[in-house]
Amino acid sequence: MGDLFIALIHHPVVNKRGNTVGSAVTNMDIHDIARAAISFGVKQYYIVTPYEDQATLTEQIMAHWTTGAGGKVNPWRKAALERVRVADSFETACSQIKDSSPAPLVTIATTARAAKGAVSCGTLREKQKGNASHMLIFGTAWGLTWDLIEQCDMILEPIKGAGDYNHLSVRSAASIYLDRLTNGR
Repeated sequence: MGDLFIALIHHPVVNKRGNTVGSAVTNMDIHDIARAAISFGVKQYYIVTPYEDQATLTEQIMAHWTTGAGGKVNPWRKAALERVRVADSFETACSQIKDSSPAPLVTIATTARAAKGAVSCGTLREKQKGNASHMLIFGTAWGLTWDLIEQCDMILEPIKGAGDYNHLSVRSAASIYLDRLTNGR
């Protein structure tokens, strides 16, 4: 089985009007998704932002918890944040993974919107048994742009709740998908 990676995209994403925008990195997304990543065996978690100030802020937060006082106080948080990487684009993140692993990389977009040809978590779990590495791609704001989704090898079907409401936080979606892929729930 190949390695599992995740990427949280801050650009290009869409706003509620469907316009392509960039979004700000949030402290909660860094921490909570890193904790989910280590819990479910993700090799690396990429935070993708083309904005230099956002990348610098992310690096400062990570440094506090990996090489600074935070890591001494909370070694569990340190271990989770050591898996985080910052990349300036989706392409850069993919390139870094391909450079570090001989296995082919399969990219999987996530979206709360219905998408033709989307695969189930069960189907993806079966595909993960091969030698390829897989990267789940999550979008901030109102989700990934269709252009980015179409660049991916697969689209994962949306998470369905009990009713019509369908706007989970990206932290919740990442945890649910990782649990379903790891444990088959």
